[in-house]
Amino acid sequence: MSSQLSNNNNNNYAIAPASPNPYISRKLNNMDQAQVMKRKREDWLRLYYKILKRVETMIDVQILVKDIKKLAEEANTTLTEVEGSVLTASINN
Repeated sequence: MSSQLSNNNNNNYAIAPASPNPYISRKLNNMDQAQVMKRKREDWLRLYYKILKRVETMIDVQILVKDIKKLAEEANTTLTEVEGSVLTASINN
């Protein structure tokens, strides 16, 4: 009878697992993974805006080059007219 009593007492105890709760560790791993993904997204976002600024700068430089080319063409036309005027004046004298 005493052996039956001790068996019943042994069955009443719940055995706690030696490892931590897998749900909690999974949740913590997911939180870590979410933070890593957030950092990666922020890094990509910073890179995107940096590239976007560089593209805008390239566009601005292209516009400036176009304006300089236009001014150079106007200056060339003006020089050609001045050269023609000088040649005409030298022929007439």
